Amino acid sequence: MVFDYAQIAADFPYFFPLTVFVFGLCVGSFLNVVIYRVPAEKSVVTPGSHCGCGQPIRWFDNIPVLSWLLLRGRGRCCGRPFSVRYPFVELLTGVLFLVCWLHHPPAVAVCGWIFVGCLVAATFIDLDHFIIPDVFTIGLGVIGVLLSGFVPALHGQHGDFFLTDSLRSVTASLQGLFVGSGLVLWIALVAEAVLRKEAMGFGDVKFVGAIGAFCGWQGAVFAMFGGALVGTLWFALALIWEKTTGRRATVAPPSETPEGDSAPLAFGAHVPFGPMLAIAGALYFLGLRGPVLSWFGEFTQLF
Repeated sequence: MVFDYAQIAADFPYFFPLTVFVFGLCVGSFLNVVIYRVPAEKSVVTPGSHCGCGQPIRWFDNIPVLSWLLLRGRGRCCGRPFSVRYPFVELLTGVLFLVCWLHHPPAVAVCGWIFVGCLVAATFIDLDHFIIPDVFTIGLGVIGVLLSGFVPALHGQHGDFFLTDSLRSVTASLQGLFVGSGLVLWIALVAEAVLRKEAMGFGDVKFVGAIGAFCGWQGAVFAMFGGALVGTLWFALALIWEKTTGRRATVAPPSETPEGDSAPLAFGAHVPFGPMLAIAGALYFLGLRGPVLSWFGEFTQLF
């Protein structure tokens, strides 16, 4: 029996999207474990999920989103509250996986799952700890280059000669890796010289390089400046909320002093830049690649 993807998709149009969404929810559940354990240098495999009281969470209480809703956000064993972040990460991952599937061919979509999954994990780790572990920067960059060789369509190569397309795709990935990290490094060095303090962590430099490995140099540039725009809007809206209500916005970016102490949200405070980069990188990969490449093409024609 031969698996006919096109025929199944035609006969059951909702089968693959629904399967992808549920799979994304399950991956999101695993990412919650990754977000908690990787910064603590704990295994993401063992032990299994457990409540804050130490009791193991049984499988029927660990169904993504559904279990949290049925238990009203509390542990069955002790009634301790579980953060709303858990179902949010699961839903976010499911939606991102679905969008990848709907906007890209299957092979590229699978590459996209790896990409956006790492973006989600890096985002919440950076929000919690102001760090992006190397597995989501250097590791993601290496994976991006390798996948570019096996899936040339990741960088828009759709010719008849796999080897030629593969070489072009890897070249585009390497360009994105080095141009992205190099651009951010120079911006960070210049900003540090002008401001006389660290303006950007080295993790952000490597992170933009990793985004470039999946999105090419244009995607890396977009992530840098698009991330700055996202961060500016986020920061401004949070400040307006605080000035208007006198209360800190619950979704405001965390902030700290240069020494690492918690600080009020204000100009000059350190805020994690990784989430902004991740949002811009995801937007580029999931839908803005075409318009951005078109703009770059028109821009280069001016010179």
